[in-house]
Amino acid sequence: MENTSDDGVRRDDAASTDPEIIAKVKDWPHAPVHRLDESGIYMVTAGTYQKKHFFDTPDRLELLMSRLFECVKEFGWQLRAWAIMINHYHFIAQSPEDPRTLKRLLGKLHMISAKAINEQDGTPGRKIWFQFWDSRITYERSYLARLNYINRNPVHHGVVPDPIVYRWCSAAWFERTSSPAFVMIVKSFKIDSVKIQDDF
Repeated sequence: MENTSDDGVRRDDAASTDPEIIAKVKDWPHAPVHRLDESGIYMVTAGTYQKKHFFDTPDRLELLMSRLFECVKEFGWQLRAWAIMINHYHFIAQSPEDPRTLKRLLGKLHMISAKAINEQDGTPGRKIWFQFWDSRITYERSYLARLNYINRNPVHHGVVPDPIVYRWCSAAWFERTSSPAFVMIVKSFKIDSVKIQDDF
C-alpha cells in the first residue's frame, strides 16, 4: 500500500518495477510523452514556437498569466506554483479526478493566448506554441524541489535577482500565503539537479 499524503504525493521512494506496467508503456521518441491516467499533482512546461519571445512585454505576460488562471479554474485544477516567462511557462497544479482535462485546458490556453497575440501583431494564424511537457509528481522531495524551482525560475533565467519582485511567478504569493516554516523548507531544496525541460 502506498504511503500517500492528502495532496497525492507519495512519501516513499519506490518506483514501479512491474514488468507488465513497463511493457505497456511505448514512448514516441520525437515528442513529449503525456501519461494522464492518474489524478494527482502535475508539473507542466510549455514553450513557444522556435523559442521566440512572443510574451516580451508586461501586458503580454499579464495576458498569459490571467488566461492561465482562468483556464485552470474552468477545468477544475488547483495551482500550486507558476512562472510565466517571455517564451515559456511552468506550473504545478493538483488535478481534478480526471487529469485528462489537462489537454483541453492547455489547448484552450494556447488557442486564446495565441489568438490575442496574433491580433495585436496583425498576424492571424501564426504559430505561437510548440510543445508541452507534463509529469505527475509522486515523491514529496521532488514536489518540494520543483516548487522551489518554479518560484525561482525568473532568477534562473537572469531576469531578476529576487523572484518575489517578478510579478508573473508565484514566489511572492507563496511567501504571503504559506507558513514561514514551510517557506523555509521549500527554499532549502537545491534546484541545480532538478531535471526539467527549461532550455529557453
